[in-house]
Amino acid sequence: MSQTTAPQSVDASLNWLDDRLGSTTFMKRNLKKVFPDHWSFMLGEIALYSFIILLLTGTFLTLWFQPSMQEVVYNGSYTKLNGVKMSQAYASTLEISFDVRGGLLMRQIHHWAAVLFMASILAHMLRVFFTGAYRKPRELNWLIGIGMFTLGMLEGLFGYSLPDDLLSGTGLRITQGVTESIPLVGTYLYMFLFGGEFPGQDIVPRLFTIHVLLIPGLILGMVTAHMMIMWHQKHTAMPVKNQTEQQVYGYPFYPVFMAKTGAYFLFTFGVLALMGAFVQINPIWLFGPYDPGAISAGSQPDWYMGVLEGALRIMPNWEISAWGHTVSFNVLIPATVPLGIIFTGAAVWPFVEAWVTGDKRHHNVNTRPRNAPVRTATGMAAVTFYGMLWIAGANDVLADKFHLSMFGITWFFRVGIFIGPYLAFVITKRICLGLQRKDANIIGHGEESGIIMMSPDGRYSERHEPAREEKRVTILSKENTRPEAPAKDARGIPAPGSKGPLGHLRSRLNRAWTFDDIPVEEHEHGEHGEGGHGGVEGRESRPLSR
Repeated sequence: MSQTTAPQSVDASLNWLDDRLGSTTFMKRNLKKVFPDHWSFMLGEIALYSFIILLLTGTFLTLWFQPSMQEVVYNGSYTKLNGVKMSQAYASTLEISFDVRGGLLMRQIHHWAAVLFMASILAHMLRVFFTGAYRKPRELNWLIGIGMFTLGMLEGLFGYSLPDDLLSGTGLRITQGVTESIPLVGTYLYMFLFGGEFPGQDIVPRLFTIHVLLIPGLILGMVTAHMMIMWHQKHTAMPVKNQTEQQVYGYPFYPVFMAKTGAYFLFTFGVLALMGAFVQINPIWLFGPYDPGAISAGSQPDWYMGVLEGALRIMPNWEISAWGHTVSFNVLIPATVPLGIIFTGAAVWPFVEAWVTGDKRHHNVNTRPRNAPVRTATGMAAVTFYGMLWIAGANDVLADKFHLSMFGITWFFRVGIFIGPYLAFVITKRICLGLQRKDANIIGHGEESGIIMMSPDGRYSERHEPAREEKRVTILSKENTRPEAPAKDARGIPAPGSKGPLGHLRSRLNRAWTFDDIPVEEHEHGEHGEGGHGGVEGRESRPLSR
């Protein structure tokens, strides 16, 4: 059978490019790049797919949306609002929903894609945090991820503010209050942003430009940088057999990973299309156009903005006036402090951890969450803090549905945001240490087999068997805590960095990080249980009474 060759024109063109760009060598080298295989790695890819779908559907919606606050009288297909005065922004959104073919489907896919985009970024960041994948040399990618999540929150806020319906107008009113609460410059920023007294004529056109051009461009640049850095540094891997810090074990980019990622993109698009077709979201025609004198009960923002809503609802009414200025802490603190604590803490955590532990090594294999109890407990405390504020954003709905006192619920969350994270930290750390003890017991004594054996003297014991090879490799991937370097050498000279307040603080934090560590080590000569059978030593129980 003769070998098929490319046409001369194609072959000559490819050779011409290869002589100048070296593209063939580059493609051959990178198409065989190995990617580790684990289900949790798909969380970041779902965020990428959602962002692509957001760009495509957003482009469609841009063709019909009118970013204008000019007042018109509606006379369209939704007859219940005929004759009502509204902005062109709201009227064009109704037109997209009821008159443009496929418009409502595109609106709902776009909104669901935004929700999934934020959810997948958050889930991906939690996976990265709890497995320690942010450690050297991936600190920069961790910061890029935090930046993308922050920009995603702003993008979502500006996006659902564009239709100028009653719900989005209420959100803009809160934005105006937050901006105006900034000391000294708040009033100037508010007037600059809205172009005059609220709501003004300029806010929707400005938000439109930011929503469709500025923030998507920034996110696209961050996604590109994130992918390039990841491609250069290689993907982290879970602790499995044959996986080491120096060797990547997985499947090649082409054809395995390319086929899988293409299929997952189609799955993601299919799910979003089904949700857009059958699950209603943001029915702006039910809310009506924005009226500063009207309010709606039970209004809730998208989930990723719920933390700000909750902080605003449970914050006491604190204000101070001095030198002719009023500082509204009841608005300023909810808008800046909760997310400031979470995002700032997340941004500095990789560097604080490296400083406390003294670990400056490159890490390519992830850590099991149980093997870093302080990190895992801190992460769960942050999740609890975020979750408590998120649920507090629905205090009125909770009071209505469960027939409870709204003031009681509010005070519950005011106390809970302090007690909840502390309890989450303590409980999570104890669970991690308990799982470490279980792993150490499996390596030292084997796994329970469920087989009960009786000795000649009437004692009963359970036969233990060595752990499976895959499980042993996973358990033994734990790095036992290294002892801290002594503060002084043999001649009594203090070590660099051990003196002063920072040195003492680092030493205390290092002890807190390593104090409860449970060593997991493999024994060279395991003992056998009673009765032989090649098992590991069994656990003995009292004989039955006779």
